[in-house]
Amino acid sequence: MTHSASSLRVYNTATHSIIPFKPLKPGHVGIYVCGATVQSSPHVGHLRASVAFDIIRRWLMKLGYDVTFVRNVTDIDDKILDKSAAAGQQWWQRAYIYEREFTHAYELLGVLAPTYEPRATGHVSEMIDLIQRLIDRGHAYVVMNEDGTPSGNVYFDVPSWDKYGELTHQESGTLPAGESTADSSVESAAPSIDKAGDDKYNPVDDADLSEDKRSPRDFALWKAPKDTDPLSARWNTPFGVGRPGWHIECSAMSHKYLGDEFDIHGGGLDLRFPHHENEVAQSHAAGWGFAHYWMHSAWVTQKGEKMSKSLGNGLSLENVLEGYTPWMVRYALGSVQYRSMLEWSDQTLEEAKAAYERISGFLGRAADVLTDAGLDMPTATEIAKITADDMPDAFIKAMNDDFSIPGALGTIFSTVREGNTAIANGDVQSTLAAVKAVRSMLDVLGLDPLNTQWAAHSANNSTANGKESTEHLALNALISAQLEARSQARASKDFATADAIRNNLTAAGITIKDGPQGSTWKLN
Repeated sequence: MTHSASSLRVYNTATHSIIPFKPLKPGHVGIYVCGATVQSSPHVGHLRASVAFDIIRRWLMKLGYDVTFVRNVTDIDDKILDKSAAAGQQWWQRAYIYEREFTHAYELLGVLAPTYEPRATGHVSEMIDLIQRLIDRGHAYVVMNEDGTPSGNVYFDVPSWDKYGELTHQESGTLPAGESTADSSVESAAPSIDKAGDDKYNPVDDADLSEDKRSPRDFALWKAPKDTDPLSARWNTPFGVGRPGWHIECSAMSHKYLGDEFDIHGGGLDLRFPHHENEVAQSHAAGWGFAHYWMHSAWVTQKGEKMSKSLGNGLSLENVLEGYTPWMVRYALGSVQYRSMLEWSDQTLEEAKAAYERISGFLGRAADVLTDAGLDMPTATEIAKITADDMPDAFIKAMNDDFSIPGALGTIFSTVREGNTAIANGDVQSTLAAVKAVRSMLDVLGLDPLNTQWAAHSANNSTANGKESTEHLALNALISAQLEARSQARASKDFATADAIRNNLTAAGITIKDGPQGSTWKLN
């Protein structure tokens, strides 16, 4: 454990406050994050959460924690079944196709592979055991047919659990208390979720409108099959043939891999209610301690609206990569604190591009200085071994303050400026120190440009598949050096030199664009 670990503070959704982080087991952190429902291709809105929790995980590792990171895959639900039937696919075929797309997107953006990545369909027996446990403890009930046989529908009895609402502090269950099912809607059922019904919760999906429920607040643990459900999507259980409800999946899987209680449960902001609220209720009602900290990442917006397929404003990763590299996309997705909304636009990506130019320009110039001095640039492995205690104090303070990315980035770029000054002064040791500091901080964000993760991706003017050439890297290093020299000339009010540099680049067919994050270039 590092000394810095003792000062980490995180925002706990359950308490609405930033509190000191103390793991249940010294030196170890268990994290469960709700993963994808693999019904269709991932878009930028989906990937924001994966990058946010990857940064959180990386910082915990830098603090010296052994992190067990579990991210599930929901590979069966109403939308997967309906969309696969409409496309003439097997439901499991569709789920696997899009699971692979999500995995590819994670890998492309440098998201670390989870310790475990359980599929819902692989843990039906654990779900059945948990449902039976809830029935035995008086917190769930089986709906019976007229002939006395179990129907396959099982519900959590919300009135039986007087602590319902302890996460979001809402008294309502799946539907507001006292509201009739006839008047139900997505908006009334879950006022704090995405009202467009993006890719997750829909009250109809959980049979929430069923007249079989004792209370409109109850939610489905197990669901009798629809007539259209294929036989392969049905399981035999003591309470009838059917398939799992959505909420029961995460409680069963987190318990299997992390035990009765664990440190952090994470997910998107739109999962707080009802999904995470229902998880808390059923897990605590089962007698488990469950998660001690709840962390939720905010969503991506476009023009103030949440990015979602149903609004028609989802951006696929493939489309975003037309003109930008995976490094730039990751930078853009991780450039704000995880609890802050991220407004997505061309400017977001252009700022990420400018950041890359500033960082790569510095590292290119530093590499030349180190080479001339007979020194090697530190390897990615050496950088990865640098712990939090050896990073700049301002960076540690920012990351330990509930992962304040703006403060962390500010420290990175101030260190880049210090490194450029060291280069200008011919100070080799200070240059090397700045390189180590900058790259180790970027490594926390998953953005060390010299890591092999990014070796195959273009620094600028990337093609759709992200391939780059050695010639382009060399050109970028040369131009970045000129841009830095121009920046220093402007700062010194030597406008004649600054103009001369710009004119020379223009004459060479290179257009310079100045922005708030620095200058970028492109070939005419």
